[in-house]
Amino acid sequence: MMVCLGNICRSPLAEGVLQHKADAAGLDWQVDSSGTNGYHTGEAPHKLSQKVALLHGIDISEQRAWRFKASFFDEYDKIYVMAHDVLADVRRIAGNKFDAAKIDFLLNELTPGTNQDLTDPWYGEEPGYHDVYALIDKACDAILAKHTINLAI
Repeated sequence: MMVCLGNICRSPLAEGVLQHKADAAGLDWQVDSSGTNGYHTGEAPHKLSQKVALLHGIDISEQRAWRFKASFFDEYDKIYVMAHDVLADVRRIAGNKFDAAKIDFLLNELTPGTNQDLTDPWYGEEPGYHDVYALIDKACDAILAKHTINLAI
């Protein structure tokens, strides 16, 4: 589960990229995304997130934004947050279901333990979406590599 604020920019990209890579690797993974604020529930990903994904052969246009639920801690093996404010929201929404062992910052896959925010491209122009995509792509490669290593052991 990939989680950002509105589930229209960062997390749909992360969902699309990781699902695409998992499918290409022959892994039977279900990757989803959600947002903590619920403002965009039912909306398709931002047009620039869709554009950037398509430039890399990934179609995220059928995704629809939905709100993060506490029950996701029971339903998903791993929950990746995109930023500190998202983590705070997830903690609040989850209440006593919050499980620190299941949650991490997505960028910790690139720089473990640094808890870096993935900048929200919503506030900028198209190049910001390309920058976010590049970081998500690298983080998803790291997730896949880690899983593949664990399978080989």
